[in-house]
Amino acid sequence: MLLPAVPRTRLRPAERPAIETPFGPLVFTTVVENTALPPVPDGRFELPGGRTVARWVRPEARVELLLTPYDPGLDPETWGPLTGCRAAVWRIDARAPLGRVRFSASLPERLADNADAGWDSGQSLAAITVDDDSTKLTVGGMDEEAICGAAGAEVPARWAELIDEVYDRSHSTWGVDSGHRHGMTWTLPPMEAGEHCELPVVAAWAPVADETANTWFAVLASPTDLLRQAAERS
Repeated sequence: MLLPAVPRTRLRPAERPAIETPFGPLVFTTVVENTALPPVPDGRFELPGGRTVARWVRPEARVELLLTPYDPGLDPETWGPLTGCRAAVWRIDARAPLGRVRFSASLPERLADNADAGWDSGQSLAAITVDDDSTKLTVGGMDEEAICGAAGAEVPARWAELIDEVYDRSHSTWGVDSGHRHGMTWTLPPMEAGEHCELPVVAAWAPVADETANTWFAVLASPTDLLRQAAERS
């Protein structure tokens, strides 16, 4: 369960959780086995500080999604100021063996004509950056190497053994894909009953004239970092 010690109030009616960005809503999708969970969750809760948690409950899994403001703590002497920064933490708790789980974070498929989107990954970060005449936006999360490095804490411990597949994708059935360049999809390794996985997604935006790569460095965050800050500021 995400942030179990933080007080919450049930919201009615529930609505599809999303992060509003200058390029449209960043929406989230979960597919368990071959079934996509509905866009509107079974329950949605308000937490202090403008945070929300959405929850889907199925016999084989429970899925939660935290949306929260995020302060990446960038050094103002090095990085230009951000216009906005929001984050999500997605968590799945397997109640039965799961052969296939996918989690996606996506901007609208059709962006404005003057917007350009591209893959912007590196240093254990899976990311895309979108920009137009006035704004740049980076959306990022853990890549395959970071997922293996989080084994035993934010993902199942046995996933550490999958590190060789990160460097040889020829036989791998899991990983991060950004085929349409407007978002990313994480396909997870199989999960056993009782295991859980947490993944972060951070969206940061700033004026396009700022060339300090501040939005890219702002999205370098682990689920533990995001949850700690959310708990401290709730």
